Amino acid sequence: MEQEKLTNQKETITFLCNKYPKCFFADGSVKPLKIGIFQDLASELEGLEVVSKRLLRVSLRHYTSSWRYLLAVKAGVARISLTGEDGEAVEEQHAQHAAEQLKESKEKAAKYRENNPKAPKNPAKHKGYVKSKGIDPSDISTPQTKTATGKTKSGSTKHSSKTSKPAATSVLADKPQVSLAITELHIGNQALVKLGKDPMPVTITDIAKDGISVQLKSGMTVKVQQAQLFSSQKAANN
Repeated sequence: MEQEKLTNQKETITFLCNKYPKCFFADGSVKPLKIGIFQDLASELEGLEVVSKRLLRVSLRHYTSSWRYLLAVKAGVARISLTGEDGEAVEEQHAQHAAEQLKESKEKAAKYRENNPKAPKNPAKHKGYVKSKGIDPSDISTPQTKTATGKTKSGSTKHSSKTSKPAATSVLADKPQVSLAITELHIGNQALVKLGKDPMPVTITDIAKDGISVQLKSGMTVKVQQAQLFSSQKAANN
């Protein structure tokens, strides 16, 4: 039976897991991919017209930005080829970069859930995510206040109305939002989505019948409807 052309990121990753079971894994732990894996895939799939290079690149980016993948990128661990053969080891700088990405993504996801109570509280239930430990309170710096002599001293997190600053208003919230046109609804395009009070910039990663998957800057992927999406370009020009 001839393989139908893939139309979204979910189908593409499933296809890769089935075609290269020793390289891509749908569940559980994963292994770091060899550098240049995209070129290998593009070469192998050339002529089959199964998936476009753009969709293939977006799908690979989604796969390698998941928390379980970033956890697997450790110094000294062998990268694997499409056939599952061990290749060169992960370098220290690549492992450090992955660790920084993972930490930043977890912190942003925790902050996002804090500001959006209705968001999933346990990302571990979703494929590609690892349960976040949240933000360590010790990482939060103690605010500084000035004494009468001009010297600074540590203060508590509570401030009087004289020293407290009003919350910054989102620039995007002040601009009129224009619904995303059907011509802008493409995988890889930028858009705005309103999940809470203010619209947030996202990247479209998947388009399916039951909804549209978008990726936040934190790395978290959520599914929304087209009515929740707005044009980022038109909003910026107003």
